[in-house]
Formats: sequence, structure tokens, C-alpha cells
Amino acid sequence: MADVFSLSRLLAIARKEVIQLRRDPRSLLLAFAVPVLLLIIFGYAITWDIRSISMAVLDGDNSARSRELVDHFRSSGYFDITHRIDSPGEISELMNRDAIAVAIVIPPDFAKNLDSRRGAEVQAIVDGSDANTATIVLAYAQAVVLSYSTDVQLRGRTVRLPVTARSRVWYNEELASRNMIVPGLVAVIMMIIAAMLTSLTIAREWERGTMEQLASTPVSRVEIILGKMLPYVGIGLIDIMMITTLGIMMFHVPFRGNPFLLLILSFFFVVGALGLGIFISAATRSQVLATQVAMVVTYLPSLLLSGFMFSIDAMPRPLQALTYLVPARYYLVVTRGIFLKGVGIEVLRVQGLLMIVFAAIGLGLAVFRFRKEIA
Repeated sequence: MADVFSLSRLLAIARKEVIQLRRDPRSLLLAFAVPVLLLIIFGYAITWDIRSISMAVLDGDNSARSRELVDHFRSSGYFDITHRIDSPGEISELMNRDAIAVAIVIPPDFAKNLDSRRGAEVQAIVDGSDANTATIVLAYAQAVVLSYSTDVQLRGRTVRLPVTARSRVWYNEELASRNMIVPGLVAVIMMIIAAMLTSLTIAREWERGTMEQLASTPVSRVEIILGKMLPYVGIGLIDIMMITTLGIMMFHVPFRGNPFLLLILSFFFVVGALGLGIFISAATRSQVLATQVAMVVTYLPSLLLSGFMFSIDAMPRPLQALTYLVPARYYLVVTRGIFLKGVGIEVLRVQGLLMIVFAAIGLGLAVFRFRKEIA
């Protein structure tokens, strides 16, 4: 029977885990190199910014007016006119080869209709095989045409428009997707890495036969769990500082909040993820199986159901309800709020409380499932 909780025994377990980590280069690689690698790969690979849209132009009018419209597309910064074509049949061929994303067809009577104030029509043919990209491309094309129409109207009437809109974007002034992606990656990467690191701990003890030694000692279950978790808490916080620093320096993401608040809330998130990993490790008792389960339980929900990749509001109702069980959903609000908005605990108090609850659940599951007895 174990004695009362002992700090010295806990530290001894932690020291033992540190020694095992130093002797296992694979775990050290997973702990420090993989988060940086994931940040670089995801940071550059995942983007919702659409630039340099390849465009074909079929100018049936070939007038000064039609050339002005084409110049508006070129100067918008979004479209690259890569092909000038002579017949509509070429559009299908170019889109089948993925050579263009959109084609603009200007009719022969474009300038005549425009000058007669009857209104002129322009056709935009968009490749809809990628629905999201097609929607954005179509919106850009409509904005360019609207801008050109406004210029024509102002030049013809030499009066100001009765209503003009002046927009201002807060928190992400450039509307750069990297400013949303990098803070979100902190949540996704740490959920994956933390759970995977500790998912190997208990399983490794069983596979190496060292659990028998622990079972014969007076160390309690709580001391074993906390002792094994302690080194990984330090590793997790170091990883968060590394990812945050790299995100600011490499991707130029603004950091407007309090770094100490981010570390405090990250501490509870990391403890919960580590506890979940130990729970998986204790339940499976196999390093291979524990790694696979940890990936399924952490990677997919964090990536797909946290609001990182897809808006939760756009999901079906059952999936929206399921997202409330994904801790990365709440930590994502924390990272984006601190990075981009600079908000404090008065705004993030609900998320902070949920991080504490997650830490308690993770620890509780780990202690509940772990058994010292030899089956």
C-alpha cells in the first residue's frame, strides 16, 4: 500500500522519465523537431489566399472600352491574363488542362452598348471543379467589373455617387490567411504532439518489462502519473514558445496579447492533452496501438472539428454539437484572441475555465485507467 503523497517520489519518477527521454532520440525528435516541421509545412501549405488567378480573355469587341476593362482585371492584383483567345471553344480546352481558372468573354457590341447607356454585359466562365476557389474567383471578377462600372458612371456624369462605402478591417488588416492559420496551428500541433508523447510512456514500461519494478515500489498511481507527466509539461511549454516565436519571425504573424497569459492557459491545455495520452497508453499497453489511437483521437478532431479548417457554423447540427467535446476548439479561441486581438482573461475567462476542466479530466482519466497490478 502506498504511503501518503510524497514529492520526493514524484520527482524521482520525473527524473527517471527524463533519463529515458535522453536515451531515446526518437522521442526527443518527436518532442522538438516535429512541431517545428509541422508548423513550417502546414504554415506554407495551408492557405486560403488566392492570388495570380490564371485568366483567358476573349475580346470580341477589341475597342478602347474593352481594353480598359481588361486593364482593370490586370491591375487588380488578383488576375494574370495568361491567354488571349479567339473562339469560345478554346475555353473548354484550357480549363480541361487546368491552364486557366476563369475566362472573360467580351461581346462584339460592348463599347457600343456602353456608350449608348443601355448597359453592356460581360460573361465570366469559371472552373467550378473546386467550388470554394470558384466562389472566390467569381466574387473577385464581380468586384472588378463593379469597379469598372463605377468609373464609367463617374466619368460620364461627373458627379459623386450618392453613397460610398469605406471599409476597415480590424485584427487582420491584410486579410492574410497565415494570420489565422499560424495561431490555429499552435492548438492543433500541441494537441497532437502532447498526446503522442505521453501515449508511449506507460505502454513502453509494459513492453520493456519495467512496470514490474514500479509495481513493487510504494509509489502511488498519482505519483507515477504526475511524475511521468512533469517532464512533458516542460517540453510542451517549450514547444509552444518555439512555435510562437517561429510564427512571429517566419510568417510575420502579429502578437498583440500577453505572452504570460498564453503560457498559463497553454499549461492547462498541455496537461489535459498529456493526461489524455497517458490514458490511451494505459488502456492499450502497446506503443504501436497507442500511437495510432492517439493520432485518430487528437489529429482528426483538432484539424476538422475545432474550427481551424472549416467554420463550425457551416457544419451540420450533429457535428456542431460534437465540436463542444473537442478541447482544441476552445484553445483555438485563446490563441487567435491573444495573437490577433490582444484580449485578456476578462474575455477568455470561459475558455480558461474550460482549459482547467480539460486538464482535470485528462488527469482524472489517466489516474483512473492506470493500474500497477500485473495482469
